[in-house]
Amino acid sequence: MKTITQKLQSMVRDPMLRRKTIITLGIILIFRVFAFLPIPAIDLVQLRSLFAQSQFLSLLDIFSGGTLVNFSVMALGLGPYINASIVLQLLTMIMPQLEALQKEGEYGRFKINQYTRFLTVGITLIQSVGVYVLLKNQNVIGNLNPLEFISFIFTLMAGTFILMWLGELISEFGLGNGISIIIFAGIVGRVPVLFGRTVTTFTQDTFFSVVSFIIIALFVIAAVVYINEAVRRIPIYYAKRIKGNRMYQAANNYLPLKLNQAGVIPIIFAVSFVLFPQILGNVLGALKNPSLTQFGTSLARLFNPSGVFYNIFYFLLVVAFTFFYTIVVFNPEKISEDIQKNGGFIPGIRPGKATKKYLEQIMYKITTFGAIFLGVIAILPAIVSSITGVRELVIGGTGILIVVSVVLETFKAIEAQLVMKNYDKYSM
Repeated sequence: MKTITQKLQSMVRDPMLRRKTIITLGIILIFRVFAFLPIPAIDLVQLRSLFAQSQFLSLLDIFSGGTLVNFSVMALGLGPYINASIVLQLLTMIMPQLEALQKEGEYGRFKINQYTRFLTVGITLIQSVGVYVLLKNQNVIGNLNPLEFISFIFTLMAGTFILMWLGELISEFGLGNGISIIIFAGIVGRVPVLFGRTVTTFTQDTFFSVVSFIIIALFVIAAVVYINEAVRRIPIYYAKRIKGNRMYQAANNYLPLKLNQAGVIPIIFAVSFVLFPQILGNVLGALKNPSLTQFGTSLARLFNPSGVFYNIFYFLLVVAFTFFYTIVVFNPEKISEDIQKNGGFIPGIRPGKATKKYLEQIMYKITTFGAIFLGVIAILPAIVSSITGVRELVIGGTGILIVVSVVLETFKAIEAQLVMKNYDKYSM
């Protein structure tokens, strides 16, 4: 087995991987430059004062990669696109037309991506107007004339679509999943700021709390790595068979079922959903209508990131999205058909429907454990915050899962590329 150092050396020597790495780093650099390109109409001093007083806005800023506190042209981040993707995937499960389109291969994926972009336009427009109303009521932005207002809205929309485009460029020409890499870069980019903020408030009384947080963070990283790498191996036996003029000997193999099939996607989906009620509550709470103001204030209070209801709702969302995404990516019926077509069977299980049912039972069992683990990791920052009192670092604790998962996925993509390169070399 190669060590990490040997893999990195192989990556540097491989021209294709070297090019993909340079492209990925270059796009991340462009993203970070845009993150510090503010919209002129914003009072940044007032905005940062507002963020310092709100734990919710600070959490939102971390997942936007610092684009929100600077109110850059990419202030909305990838939230609208992620929400649109969730809606399209849900519709695919309940609309036969979209389900049939998804099965049409490359063309179907192209059309669904196109529908996702169209829906993103609408969501981005609504969120842009909502953000403007929120900032205006907080005296962060002054009165804009119609032309300035339209320019403000279209700038935010353009920033989101530029970010989507950068993510797609990474997916096509770089390393790993572009959307995950962008979110990863944003979270990592905020770590020095959070660390510096914590150091400035560091006292002798908080020493034990900081040490406790570091120990818990290391434990969480180790647990995330372990869960991401854990698999349940289903043994598969292949009997001796004849195909054409060739005879294939009997063989034993196994089907690896990951404990966490969904990876980092449930956390990203859940964060996008759980933050929306807070945004809506803040917007409605600033209106002049007494009924809407009361409703908005109650909604914002109910979904306070340090509140019990918020964390319970967040936990349930993560669990639900883990099951949902696993159902989308894992198809027991197709797997059982492929095993049967190749003359294979699971010991003690009849081929066909019995195999499908068996795989479903196994998948639901291991997904239940994986979903609960992800849910606990998601709400762990609130628990640690109440125990240690270290709020500045714990706010970014929710991103530990995303950061570790993206690093693991990227290394797997690099390793797969290296393995493919070795196969090509021996096949020539």
